[in-house]
Amino acid sequence: MPVPPLPKVRAELVAASRRVAELGWVANHDGNLSVRLTGNRLLITPTAYAKRDVDDASLIIVDLAGKVLEGRKKPFSELELHLAIYRARPDVEVVLHAHPPHATAFGLAGFELTPIAMPEIIVSLGDRIPTLPRAMPKTPEAVSLVEKAAAQVDAMLLTGNGALTAGADLTQALLRMELVEHYAKILAMARPLGPVAPLPAADVAKLLEARKKAGLGPPAPK
Repeated sequence: MPVPPLPKVRAELVAASRRVAELGWVANHDGNLSVRLTGNRLLITPTAYAKRDVDDASLIIVDLAGKVLEGRKKPFSELELHLAIYRARPDVEVVLHAHPPHATAFGLAGFELTPIAMPEIIVSLGDRIPTLPRAMPKTPEAVSLVEKAAAQVDAMLLTGNGALTAGADLTQALLRMELVEHYAKILAMARPLGPVAPLPAADVAKLLEARKKAGLGPPAPK
């Protein structure tokens, strides 16, 4: 796949950042986005910036150790979580961290988005959207938990810290976050009405095979 020119990637990252704010997935300085560039570099949003205010001048380029290579702002404090995902997933080009309210509420209460009862969830996100145990964002424990989960899934909830999605591009990462929040909202509405039945195992297997054929999900372990 041809590598998009950097000005195009920068414009797309600004647009995605503002989109996250428009959708109500962040407040104050919440959330952060990163895009993998060539040469072991990342283009990232800055710390202490409302996502609706991110512009081209505020973007930063860092190396895979988090050192600033270009830009005048400072990297966000949770960059290590993004780096953990990139280490675990060479196929991932974008990481998005946000606090969509319904999904964040599930994580805050320590619940996973279960049961998986809709086919489109499995095709787009897999058969599990895990909620990781509580860990302070910059600790080795948090980094290890995210790295291990990212090797197996494209979306995860963090107890008390929103959700992470990974994708091949900004559009995919945004769509995955959108679906996580949408399903969390559906589950929150359905559970009070009665038991929610999971999809039958045979159907899950067929849907996972369709996901694999579509080239979605983590690569199979070598």
